[in-house]
Amino acid sequence: MTWEVLSIIGTIAFAVSGAIIAMEEEYDILGVYILGIVTAFGGGAIRNLLIGVPVSALWEQGMLFQIALLAITAVFMFPNNLLKHWRRWGNFFDAVGLSAFAIQGALYASEMGHPLSAVIVAAVLTGSGGGMIRDLLAGRKPLVLRSEIYAVWAVMCGAAVGLDITNSAFELYTLFILTTSLRVLSYLYKWRLPNRSLRAEG
Repeated sequence: MTWEVLSIIGTIAFAVSGAIIAMEEEYDILGVYILGIVTAFGGGAIRNLLIGVPVSALWEQGMLFQIALLAITAVFMFPNNLLKHWRRWGNFFDAVGLSAFAIQGALYASEMGHPLSAVIVAAVLTGSGGGMIRDLLAGRKPLVLRSEIYAVWAVMCGAAVGLDITNSAFELYTLFILTTSLRVLSYLYKWRLPNRSLRAEG
């Protein structure tokens, strides 16, 4: 049950974020649907390739595709109402998608018996892969590569699942809320990882 709920939450969050970014870039209706679908399912496709699951497994998620299409349609039909709140809630949707899909990806790899390293990679790719593809297709610098802490929270999810720190549904939902909250705090308070610039000074 936890798996299905996290999948639905992540799918809606990322489909909405992809569709709205497509509309901000003034894509046509086909572009809006493509970017929304790619954002919602791109991370899972990359994860499946790396952990040995056929990519065709994505086509078995018929209900999730329908949910994504409905979410994208709602965005396209009522853009003004949604865009009004997007600047305030856009990063929140992205945080929800990151958390839900990172945990879902980690669970997927863990249930297949993969080692901790593979579970963490699956969490990062599932949580941030769709967003990376979205940003690249929209001609933007991928959010995961910006200085604000982003993928670190997916690594945390993967480690928590891979080390069996979280097992029960309650623990997984607690991890989901914690990860979402930390991601929200990281962009509100500009938490950053150390970086070095190669630009010449002065």
